[in-house]
Amino acid sequence: MNHEEKRIIEQLYEEIDKLKNVRVIVEGKKDKKALEEVGFKNVVTLDKPLFAVVEKITDKKVVVLTDLDKKGKQIYGKLKKDLNKRGVFVDDKVRNLLFKTKLRQIEGLITYLSKFSGK
Repeated sequence: MNHEEKRIIEQLYEEIDKLKNVRVIVEGKKDKKALEEVGFKNVVTLDKPLFAVVEKITDKKVVVLTDLDKKGKQIYGKLKKDLNKRGVFVDDKVRNLLFKTKLRQIEGLITYLSKFSGK
């Protein structure tokens, strides 16, 4: 692992620790399981139409961790726009850090992090 990758992994762990109690929205059950394994406590899946998920959110701040592929980016964009309209802040720090890695599927996060951290 090079110095830059190590720095990104450390930042990811720091952000996860800061945001572990914030509601996180993910695409599916495997994504939810992976995020719970790295420490997130309040993960919800997109098991309803997007508008229904957005309407249920009463939090002031959420994290949206859809996959980092084309479909995931589209879902993220729609969710962020609709949540912002409702006055919900979408914290992008973890998502932006993940874009600096080779990871593109959220369900692979635990495997990716364990590969680098030895955990």
